[in-house]
Amino acid sequence: MRVTGARRLAALAAALWLAAAAPARAAEATEPAGAAQPSAIEASNCPPEAVQPTPEDAAAGMRAAVDSGLLWKATKAGRTVYLYGTIHVAKLSWAYPGPDVMRALLASDVVALELDVTDPAVLERLRKALMRPPGAPALPAALQRRLAAQMAANCVAPEHLDALRPEMQAITVDLMTARQFGLYPEYGIDLVLAGVARTAGKTIRSLETPESQASLLVSDDPAETARSVGDMLDELEAGRSAPMLQRLAGDWQRGDLADMEGYGQWCQCLETPQQRADFVKLIDERNPLMADKIVQWQAQGKSLFVAVGSLHMTGRLGLPELLKARGFRVERVPFPPGRQSPVHAVGSST
Repeated sequence: MRVTGARRLAALAAALWLAAAAPARAAEATEPAGAAQPSAIEASNCPPEAVQPTPEDAAAGMRAAVDSGLLWKATKAGRTVYLYGTIHVAKLSWAYPGPDVMRALLASDVVALELDVTDPAVLERLRKALMRPPGAPALPAALQRRLAAQMAANCVAPEHLDALRPEMQAITVDLMTARQFGLYPEYGIDLVLAGVARTAGKTIRSLETPESQASLLVSDDPAETARSVGDMLDELEAGRSAPMLQRLAGDWQRGDLADMEGYGQWCQCLETPQQRADFVKLIDERNPLMADKIVQWQAQGKSLFVAVGSLHMTGRLGLPELLKARGFRVERVPFPPGRQSPVHAVGSST
């Protein structure tokens, strides 16, 4: 499977979870006292690292928060499911949920995420699945040199990624290109929502498993690993990664559903039959499984707040349309005028 724009979307989620869990991550990499920094990285030319807000900063951020992203309300049998499309890299000012999103979360019995990032066991399982297994073969020398060059170019210290599988090393470097636009995985919307839900005492459930997410990203076949890393390096060297992430993040912040639904026309990542098949596997085939769990939990008498990557909300196989097909009335929740695209109902009374 090629590591193109479609696969990157699934990779963003896993990289987000690793940003929360893995001790050896690029965005928070620090050296032991007295250790020399890698000579290939000039700190003065690097984007700033993500800043951990103080409790006072976080409180101020929550007070000033405005609604961003994509929110739907689905109702059936007198119970509500909120669907919230997220972005896995963001600016700090975007990370705090606005008033309407916060009300929807607090009104729900269960908060459902792709993965429950507040559960240490879930994070450990993901970490284990994405770490390089003992005795795994090294990348071919030419690929390793190209990967090292991209680490240096994007201010990523190689020693902080050594424990990761090669695919995840390349994915992490790819993700770090978004720092030039002020976008960081540490500020991923899912992470903040999970923390808010845990603080509010909400039940948090995972829609997927760490192993199922990891299986989309890494392989035990050395040839497949080499192909995947090579494809990602091709995109990094061509400079396509950061602009795609910037546009997708901007669409999310504005709530621009139309541009997100046109992703296949502008991402330059669905141009071959294999790339389109990858997208179906990474987005479309996961959506019905998520929808089935949402319907099951709602039928148990629970109201839900479901937060997953925004592209899972788009098109005829997006979660809003799948819930509509399962008998829900689904409508887009409007946010304050001027910051969101027009709102349209996509369901009818059952």
